Amino acid sequence: MAEEAKAKGNAAFSSGDCATAITHFTEAINLAPTNHVLYSNRSAAYASLHRYAEALSDAKKTVELKPDWSKGYSRLGAAYIGLSQFKEATDAYKRGLELDPNNETLKSGLADASRPRADSNPFVEAFQGPEMWAKLTADPGTRVYLQQPDFVKTMQEIQKNPNNLNLYMKDKRVMQALGVLLDVKFGGSKGEDTEMQEADSSPPARKEPEMAKKPEPAVEPEPEPMELTEEDKEKKERKEKAQAEKEQGNASYKKKDFEKAIDHYTKAMELDDEDISYLTNRAAVYLEMGKYEECIEDCDRAVERGRELRFDFKMIAKALTRKGSALVKMAKCSKDFEPAIETFQKALTEHRNPDTLKKLNDAEKAKKELEQQEYFDPKIAEEEREKGNGFFKEQKYPEAVKHYSEAIKRNPKDVRAYSNRAACYTKLGALPEGLKDAEKCIELDSSFTKGYSRKGAIQFFMKEYDKAMETYQEGLKHDPKNQELLDGVRRCVEQINKANRGDLTPEELKERQAKAMQDPEVQNILSDPVMRQVLADFQENPKAAQEHMKNPMVMNKIQKLVSAGIVQVR
Repeated sequence: MAEEAKAKGNAAFSSGDCATAITHFTEAINLAPTNHVLYSNRSAAYASLHRYAEALSDAKKTVELKPDWSKGYSRLGAAYIGLSQFKEATDAYKRGLELDPNNETLKSGLADASRPRADSNPFVEAFQGPEMWAKLTADPGTRVYLQQPDFVKTMQEIQKNPNNLNLYMKDKRVMQALGVLLDVKFGGSKGEDTEMQEADSSPPARKEPEMAKKPEPAVEPEPEPMELTEEDKEKKERKEKAQAEKEQGNASYKKKDFEKAIDHYTKAMELDDEDISYLTNRAAVYLEMGKYEECIEDCDRAVERGRELRFDFKMIAKALTRKGSALVKMAKCSKDFEPAIETFQKALTEHRNPDTLKKLNDAEKAKKELEQQEYFDPKIAEEEREKGNGFFKEQKYPEAVKHYSEAIKRNPKDVRAYSNRAACYTKLGALPEGLKDAEKCIELDSSFTKGYSRKGAIQFFMKEYDKAMETYQEGLKHDPKNQELLDGVRRCVEQINKANRGDLTPEELKERQAKAMQDPEVQNILSDPVMRQVLADFQENPKAAQEHMKNPMVMNKIQKLVSAGIVQVR
């Protein structure tokens, strides 16, 4: 139950529904309160919603339950950073690195906790976090600017690198936005001298009563723009040129003119080395061209440069995911999916993205299939099956199971190995496992009659005589003269007739009824109001019972209950 709730929580978290994820993780914690992973996952979900106090509480519980698990300290550090407790965050990351010195997430967190904080510069802090867009949307003056693509693009650039704010100070819209974000008004009308009016020498006129007037709102003067230095002007111009090159590169990429796209992205990088999107875009082109080494090199540079510039974790994750995709392509030749799997896992520690998670699952599946292909050897499989047969004859069933299992690994399509292992499980009393192997036989080869006889025998031992009868009859469709199947049918008929005649001992009747009550078909019959009325009529209303007997569907259900010992014939 806890694992199921955890899986639901992980799925909700991956899709970005953190509130639902918290609900499922809490349910899992109630079922397994000592599972440290559950507290770790819920801490991450709380942090994603900026509920850092709860995230810290869960992170502390994670470390308390599993003090030697490095990821717990990563959660602890992230929560402390969210609460602006940077010293405590630094200590947490350092403790985690003592346990796992090569952990990239802990290294990145430590660098983040140790860097000079933006709180010394309120102008920089104003542009950080999602609250910026909420404030600009709420203010009537700046709300209209959000309809202008060039303004939105400018604000995104400032948010990405707030230290470049002075490049855009000539834009009156940016200054107005800054005032909204800082909750201040630039300039003002306070303290202005009021000019005296000249006295009027004419006699006072009769004053008409006036309606009270609302004071006119003061008009704020436009702020004086900051003058850009020549260096700032040049930097801004280079950034604009770089963006233009990027857009041309994007257009070439869509046209599949890859060489031209690479030229444009390269020029953009030369003009502006503070935007890693040029690197990740060029890496995407190399990936399309099959130049995987170049793609990986660009992705590594993007990750390294992104960490230096304190880029958004999503961009770092994007670069790592793209690198993983290139490694998957290379793995199809090298047969080594492990580097790709490790890279996708690193990407998920930066940002949990459903697309990256799918790529990870696909890579792990490909690795497993490759391992199975490399292990496939029909000759060894036959040798292992023969060894199992030898132990089976000696009645050493556990040893036989071991060899049959190895034969199945070596050749998963061999129905004989499944059939033989089913016989072993039957001898050992492991009927559910035997039933599973018998059904696998039929799944692999529907004409393999031995599979039907194995399955029917197990169902017979489980006292499911109706099901066993159906299995034997299905097998006879493929081999009508098969004596083993015919004998199985005969045994089932004897047991069913025995119940019909009421010849069961009290112990047999009780056992059969208990078994039948676990059968969903019997449960559905007994819960059906119509069938309950039919059963009552058979006991109390002979005339109505005669009418029911004309209905084949009703009689089939009655026969099922009779065979199960639920209804007895008198």
